[in-house]
Amino acid sequence: MPAHPTRFEILLVPAHIETRGNATGAVRSAVVEATGERGETGYPRYAGHGLVADIDPQTRTVEALLVDGVELDYGLTAVIAPEE
Repeated sequence: MPAHPTRFEILLVPAHIETRGNATGAVRSAVVEATGERGETGYPRYAGHGLVADIDPQTRTVEALLVDGVELDYGLTAVIAPEE
């Protein structure tokens, strides 16, 4: 069993949406897969569909994120989709 999950679904939602884990409010979503590397934050790095993220697998928190090679737009928040 791997030390951390091999994939997550990241949701990009407007910061004002209260239910941030709800995919219906997402303006973009992507499944990212573990790269086997650690990011600048020290957390495992995940990548896929134009997103590169450092994710804390214990708390399911996106610690750093690039969207299509640039930082996340102001007013958007990145969250991990709830587990099914």
